[in-house]
Amino acid sequence: MPTLEQARAWYHGSDPVHDFDHIARVYRMAERLAEAEGADVEIVRAAALLHDAEGSDPASASGRAAHHHSSAEFAARILADEGWDEARIAAVRHCIRAHRFRDVSEPPRTLEAKIIFDADKLDALGAVGAARVIAYAACHGTPFYAPPSEHFLQTGDEAEGEPHSAYHEHLFKLRKLRDRMHTPAARAIAAERLHYLDGFFERLVAEWQGEK
Repeated sequence: MPTLEQARAWYHGSDPVHDFDHIARVYRMAERLAEAEGADVEIVRAAALLHDAEGSDPASASGRAAHHHSSAEFAARILADEGWDEARIAAVRHCIRAHRFRDVSEPPRTLEAKIIFDADKLDALGAVGAARVIAYAACHGTPFYAPPSEHFLQTGDEAEGEPHSAYHEHLFKLRKLRDRMHTPAARAIAAERLHYLDGFFERLVAEWQGEK
């Protein structure tokens, strides 16, 4: 079984949003959800450690878009070297392929895959979620806040010349995460974390506009 310390080497040089600290948080949350929901903890732990192991750097758009597939193949090699059988490797690979929010071609089918999806998305909510979305904007030179256009509010697509700010990401993705959760345990945690994140962005917008 790969260890948390072993996984550290797989994320050397990752960006601040998808680094080893993210992996450690997802790993701990996945363990918590697995215990609450009665999942196979070993499969959940392995998938949590390996879910962003290859191609997760957002600096490469093409790599990021397919990182769940690259990481699943990397996981297969690591687990085969560990002596895992094909069925359990396949279970981990499915968890990893099914965790990406923007790719719905392979939805989570197993309890373990649902837990990995939920644990990964919970890390985008709450105080950590606020820190991550601001860090992502800073890394990519986009603003923390920009007024969303009516076109964006209606369609989720920016108007010509409109930046995708951290606030846009909150409206486009983060506010939808609670409703995408699969497990009761994750939905309860998500509700509280989303309440915090909504308050954070309400305050950010008010301060940005000089109202606070």
